[in-house]
Amino acid sequence: MINVIELFAGVGGFRIGLEASGGFDVVWGNQWEPSQKAQHAFNCYARHFEGKGIHSNEDISSVNTQIFQNQSIDMIVGGFPCQDYSVARSLNGEKGIQGKKGVLFWEIIRLMKETNPKYVLLENVDRLLKSPSKQRGRDFSIMLASLRDLGYSVEWRVINAAEYGQAQRRRRVFIFATKNETPYVFNRRHFNESQMIHEEGFFAKAFPVQEGISTKKKPQSFIMKKDIVEISDEFSMNYYNAGIMRDDLVYTEAVIPEEEAPKTLGDILQSDVDDKYYLSEAAIEKFTYLKGPKKIERTSATGHQYVFSEGGMSFPEPLNKPGRTMLTSEGTINRSSHVVEDPQSKKLRILTPVECELLNGFPENWTEGMTDRMRYFCMGNALVVGLIERMGKRISEIEKENIDGNQVELDLVFETDTK
Repeated sequence: MINVIELFAGVGGFRIGLEASGGFDVVWGNQWEPSQKAQHAFNCYARHFEGKGIHSNEDISSVNTQIFQNQSIDMIVGGFPCQDYSVARSLNGEKGIQGKKGVLFWEIIRLMKETNPKYVLLENVDRLLKSPSKQRGRDFSIMLASLRDLGYSVEWRVINAAEYGQAQRRRRVFIFATKNETPYVFNRRHFNESQMIHEEGFFAKAFPVQEGISTKKKPQSFIMKKDIVEISDEFSMNYYNAGIMRDDLVYTEAVIPEEEAPKTLGDILQSDVDDKYYLSEAAIEKFTYLKGPKKIERTSATGHQYVFSEGGMSFPEPLNKPGRTMLTSEGTINRSSHVVEDPQSKKLRILTPVECELLNGFPENWTEGMTDRMRYFCMGNALVVGLIERMGKRISEIEKENIDGNQVELDLVFETDTK
């Protein structure tokens, strides 16, 4: 079994996917929402996984890593917030965080230092690759450099879940890091970076892409600077939707997925839903305005006049396509909420909490027991479980290779010593 620590666990999307793929034991999971007294997500997580591992409901920065000393931690997973990762040098020359916004990523690094896992799998919004806007790619570069300094090779891919058979057009960046001394890394040293992305790497096997290299967005490569503070102060980079870092060499390439037929919004709709999900005439009127095209004259704080414009959206949603990206405001009267025409009643309604769970690939009624508002919120924060299940199967393949590879290396050493 691969022993796992799950960080920023939410309602357990990573864990559901890994357990469905088999071979994983989540020995410790942490979920804490600092802005709320009621810990709805944690309670949901603890209820479903009762008796399986330790469930932590505390600020990750207060976790004492000594609790992992007698455990063999193979892997850390987590979907962490996209924040400010800038660093600065203190008066005594040490590197530190500039401000408080970037602390959560550094907590991942802290736990990695203490547990030394073979694998790390992280998820974030795809704008991470471009943040901050005034120094594009800086934050992701700091992350890459930090992982390199701990002795990891890193692969990343932006994945739209609907392009790989899922029911939601949810685009997220996934980051897979593995220790440099593993057979998985060693066995692929003779493959170049593009071959890793297209054929031999972590994501290539689970999420195939089309052959050939883009002529419009030519691949880029560079040597990552050693000084992380210098990266924070000066470095910028235009990262594409796929890439790899081995040692100091970083390579990024724009790839096109080999698309699979997705589930559709119509596939996940329930029948005989409660009347409370149907829209009143007043709500229909508000949605019609919010989702329609508009041009509005506005005046900025400095007195500058301009025209704000936005295009129209499908209203109601097409049922023969996957759903759009769910946000935490799902179910409220706003532009991003899904509105569907119920196939039975032919009336307009919002999605039910169960339908939102199904959009993310969760079991039905996973978040039952919370208010509807919190159920929508939790699903807006969650990831698509089916993607994690595929990644789990790929990690299991790599684990087998690492175990078999280690045995081969030990045999060679033994043969050499006895000659």
